[in-house]
Amino acid sequence: MDTRDTPSRIEIGRTTRIVALEAEDIRFPTSRGRIGSDAMNRDPDYSAVCITLRTDDASGLAGHALVFTIGRGNEVQAAAVHTLCALVERRGVSEVLDDLGGFARSLIHDSQLRWLGPEKGVMHMAIGGVVNAAWDMAARRAGLPLWRFIGELSPEQIVAAIDFRYLSDALAPDEALAMLRRAEHGRDKRITELLQRGYPAYTSSPGWLGYSDEKLAQLTRQAVADGFRTLKLKVGENLEDDRRRFTIARAAAGESIAIAVDANQRWDVAPAIEWIRALAPFRPAWIEEPTSPDDVLGHAAIRRAAAPVPISTGEHTHNRVMFKQLLQARAVDLLHIDATRVGGVNENLAILLLAAKFGVPVFPHAGGVGLCEMVQHLAMADFVAIGGSMEDRAIEYVDHLHEHFVDPVRIRDGRYLAPTAPGFSTEMREASLHGFAWPDGPAWRFNTPLPPGAGQG
Repeated sequence: MDTRDTPSRIEIGRTTRIVALEAEDIRFPTSRGRIGSDAMNRDPDYSAVCITLRTDDASGLAGHALVFTIGRGNEVQAAAVHTLCALVERRGVSEVLDDLGGFARSLIHDSQLRWLGPEKGVMHMAIGGVVNAAWDMAARRAGLPLWRFIGELSPEQIVAAIDFRYLSDALAPDEALAMLRRAEHGRDKRITELLQRGYPAYTSSPGWLGYSDEKLAQLTRQAVADGFRTLKLKVGENLEDDRRRFTIARAAAGESIAIAVDANQRWDVAPAIEWIRALAPFRPAWIEEPTSPDDVLGHAAIRRAAAPVPISTGEHTHNRVMFKQLLQARAVDLLHIDATRVGGVNENLAILLLAAKFGVPVFPHAGGVGLCEMVQHLAMADFVAIGGSMEDRAIEYVDHLHEHFVDPVRIRDGRYLAPTAPGFSTEMREASLHGFAWPDGPAWRFNTPLPPGAGQG
């Protein structure tokens, strides 16, 4: 059964080239409604550097992506993207799209840019954004949504896209190839299932730390009515407040709904253990980012001391090497990949393979503008081509800013519906690019109210 409703493959000429790499500084004033607020980030303005790879192809073929930030510093991220122009512009489109692994490595291993990381921070995120735009372009050329484009690649093509440097002690290319070949069995059936049922979601929309108790209860009831079976609360500022808010959420959700909590790196190791033990009677589904995202051994110590409460991290984990160490150290019970933190689709494929090998489920992070749109494709590609399961897995969902995208996420009964439009779902509407451009867009210059839906819980 094939319910795909997408255009056919776009044919491009051999001489078609990338003629421009564009980066736009786009910011949404979400801090006005305390959207995204947590114990460490009290006033985020959801922001993105919107990236476009333009070609000279007559069809208008382009690639779109974004890098997420929360306001100040978005201009630094844009500058990092612009730094890559000399390495990207004038390259042949077929050269790039037919070897996405080679393209990513040419940027990540540039002999001068590596000094700015290596493979971490603003420069690595910029490279990841450009790499993601190339994957978007490749999926558009194929006439497929990205999840299906990846899902229909051969195991050899997926392995060729991954940089196994620094990973071979945990996952060698031959081992990854064998895993992918095993996953080929039942792939068509999983594609059909995904198109029919979608992918489970969990929501963080009710639980921002800046929301009143009344709003928390109201949004929790609404989330349960909308079909979500797992919710997430922000914690870590005040223990008694956390207890009170958990009690309110539990009363509003009922006993059958799972409630996770996210500390957003708030604690040192010892306070984390003490705080988690205090919250353990509320049966949290997991405790997310209890300490510094760089502290692999700290996470391992917290996990041992706080058992059986599950521990997770990943949203701010720099690269595949740190994910490897988290898994090798048995520091986490589940992982949260992010579509824009690491070096693009290629590196996330490596992380998904690592997680599959170590038997650790992945619950992708999507708390930010455009992240739901992007990371749904990675989770669905994992289901189709790598992990082969949706059991004990869910993609984060936040109900903000989707109206600004040409191909926004679709949620029904607490599940992501599989995208069918070609690409990575990353293209932002022209009116939004104009209206929220920093610092001269109307939303900022005139301090105008947010458009419908943009600032609502």
